[in-house]
Amino acid sequence: MSTAKIHPSASALSTTIKHLTGKLQFNRSRTFSAKGFGRSSPSSLTVSCSALEVCVKASVTVPNKLGDCPFTQRVLLTLEEKHLPYDMKLVDFAKKPDWFLKISPEGKVPVVKIDEKWIADSDVITQALEEKFPNPPLVTPPEKASVGSKIFSTFIGFLKSKDPSDGTEQALLNELGAFNAYLKENGPFVNGKEVSAADLSLGPKLYHLEIALGHYKNWSVPDSFPYLTSYMKTIFSMDSFVKTRALPEDVIQGWGPKVMG
Repeated sequence: MSTAKIHPSASALSTTIKHLTGKLQFNRSRTFSAKGFGRSSPSSLTVSCSALEVCVKASVTVPNKLGDCPFTQRVLLTLEEKHLPYDMKLVDFAKKPDWFLKISPEGKVPVVKIDEKWIADSDVITQALEEKFPNPPLVTPPEKASVGSKIFSTFIGFLKSKDPSDGTEQALLNELGAFNAYLKENGPFVNGKEVSAADLSLGPKLYHLEIALGHYKNWSVPDSFPYLTSYMKTIFSMDSFVKTRALPEDVIQGWGPKVMG
């Protein structure tokens, strides 16, 4: 992956929106071993962080709004849950500006500037954020990290399908059913009681699934998957999710070419 130190200039093709979510709060404990001191005495360390630059797709339906991309939302959710300030640069995908193509030659988002380097790919970005800003931790244990990982690909297969008997719907139902069963035994989130990186990755994909299949297939998650539907409702109502989600109209527009193609 190539990186470049580029400072995008003001342009009609992109808009900057700042999200200053406050300062990072790290708790540090001191333990006194002298006789007469018992429990640890906590002290607070406040660390300020300058806004991280994030290139995102712009909405095609409403000016100056975030567009549709579940991978971008995954990164934004990570920033929100870690309380990191960030500066969104909205990119018009109908006419990608030169400065953007210099930092993202393939023309893809998200791209985030960390330590003066532009980094692409949501997997790489979220790992880099976790390493640089470990608190609060969002790591999903390796043995749980792949839970629900096949849902997105089977959703796309069913969405693009034009043959009701080709098995794509059943393939999706199998994956959703397996995830529902997992949540029943291990939920309410992938890593139990706390939201982790796996949820921040899967949530946006389920959001796209719900909107796109509802619009193009008149299809919804079956009532027989109550733990999954509860999971989706909980994730979709998180403050960080509401703040970073795409407009339904953009999700529908975004998936149109795959459906029609």
